[in-house]
Amino acid sequence: QVQLVESGGGLVQAGGSLRLSCAASGRTFSSNAMGWFRQAPGREREFVAGIAWSGLSTYYTDYVKGRFTISRDNAKNTMYLQMNSLKPEDTAVYYCAARIAAEWATWAGAYAYWGQGTQVTVSS
Repeated sequence: QVQLVESGGGLVQAGGSLRLSCAASGRTFSSNAMGWFRQAPGREREFVAGIAWSGLSTYYTDYVKGRFTISRDNAKNTMYLQMNSLKPEDTAVYYCAARIAAEWATWAGAYAYWGQGTQVTVSS
């Protein structure tokens, strides 16, 4: 079992930055691939970024490439999402998730554990 807790969300103006954190506890964190997803009102949950257990492999959806950076610190059992150049369309609840596997995946069903989410609101 893995427990995940997100933090770092908030209200920011367009063009600003936020850094989300996902603290993990429970079974070994370092062997799990992790991911960030988001869900805007009236829309389905969508993949944002994924990172392998080692941190050496990452993947981003096209609309955040070049603006968001996913990383992890296995010694601290924490994953991060640095979000720069934020746009109003980035407004959503952001969720971190963990797989029972070493490599990232882009579909929500591949992730076994989820956090409760943190709200990110970008004003224009």
